[in-house]
Amino acid sequence: MKEKINQILENAKEEIPACQDLDKLEDLRIKFTGKKSKLHSLLSKIGELPAERRPEIGKALNITKNKINKLLSDKKEELEKISQRKSAQESKIDITMTGRQISLGAKHPLYQIWEEIEDIFIRLGFEIAEGPDIETEYYNFDALNTPEDHPARNLQDTFYLKNGNLLRTQTSPVQIRVMENHSPPIRIISPGRCYRNDKVDASHSPVFHQVEALVVDEDITFPDLKGTLDSFVKRLFGPKIRSRFRPHFFPFTEPSAEMDILCVNCNGKGCKLCKNSGWLEMGGAGMVDPAVFKNVGYDPEKYTGFAFGLGIDRITMLKYGISDMRLLFQNDLRILKQFS
Repeated sequence: MKEKINQILENAKEEIPACQDLDKLEDLRIKFTGKKSKLHSLLSKIGELPAERRPEIGKALNITKNKINKLLSDKKEELEKISQRKSAQESKIDITMTGRQISLGAKHPLYQIWEEIEDIFIRLGFEIAEGPDIETEYYNFDALNTPEDHPARNLQDTFYLKNGNLLRTQTSPVQIRVMENHSPPIRIISPGRCYRNDKVDASHSPVFHQVEALVVDEDITFPDLKGTLDSFVKRLFGPKIRSRFRPHFFPFTEPSAEMDILCVNCNGKGCKLCKNSGWLEMGGAGMVDPAVFKNVGYDPEKYTGFAFGLGIDRITMLKYGISDMRLLFQNDLRILKQFS
């Protein structure tokens, strides 16, 4: 893998300095550092390496990525200066005049957390899977072992469309689509936008964001699920954060559980945020129900797996101390400038 990393860097050193156009430079940025780049592909395969080699390869990838970003940044600065000089000459603008201070934008806090979550799971060996926002009842409910009389199917909870389809209420349908087209082992996360017929308030929105995960292989156990989630929350909120699991019920997992983490505000002492319990609810999890495996043609006697779902909006609120979900969607510059 080191040879591939070195070759990527050599190609970048050859192509980026030779670039003479900002649009082409953006194409090179996507080619060398984008999500579909060879570098990103190698990063997603770190989990397949022996444990003793992962730190070495991970370090090499990060160093290479930083060097490529430096090449891109330097070249962009060079091309922008050339463009500015050319523009000034053509328009006869006095470039010695004092300019206006321009405030730079930044990624929305929600998508900052979205990308951080993706990075954590990629380092844990997961791949990212996507699916359509408009789903069929089969993928959104039937294949996930949700009975026809389940409350989630009611108009009060789900947005149905005229053609009989619906706006997905979760990103779990992506898991079914992946299992239909791939054989185990599977290790994926599916972040995305979801829709439920909720009234807007401080903790609910009809449009929200989730990340769900699925792992399927032989001999996958509940301790694997607990270890994965505990590792995730420690990487996201810090090594001192503890997690716990409480029994619960979901149609598509058995056994099922809700995961809580130690309150990030009071460190378990009890406060208004955690309602003096010391704990914060994070999301649902469990072992994949054998009925779900049968729906996609997997042998439940041979394969086991786990799945879990987490709210990206809620994680963003906890991470940045935001008390009202509506603040994430109002585009108030006074709020957004705090995350630039």
